[in-house]
Amino acid sequence: MDAGRLAGVAIFSDLTKAELERVSRWTDEVSVPEGYELAREGQFAHEFFIIEDGAAAVISNGDRIAELGAGDFFGEIGLLETERRTASVVATTPMELIVMFEREFRQMEREMPSVATRVRSAIRARLEANS
Repeated sequence: MDAGRLAGVAIFSDLTKAELERVSRWTDEVSVPEGYELAREGQFAHEFFIIEDGAAAVISNGDRIAELGAGDFFGEIGLLETERRTASVVATTPMELIVMFEREFRQMEREMPSVATRVRSAIRARLEANS
């Protein structure tokens, strides 16, 4: 993953060049077609996703509860709070995503706690909005 592209992602935007380089080693890029299910409600969580381009629908208990687009991220609640996906996420357009798997996410948490704190703040905001 190109560290320069990570600088354009809100949760990483204030990291130093060295920190961006470190995060880039923990991430991969993925392309998915429209209709691809990125996360399934109730299944174990293994990845954290950041949308670079495209859009997705968030579905919980069969209801469409949110739309996500470029700059949004998802998957963090399952990794950090519940172990299981709290909703399904389905691509509504072709998508370009940055993905970080659980092991690398945990490493980022240990080695870069300020980034983990930002992600946890976003989780709290999302959980409060959904309650």
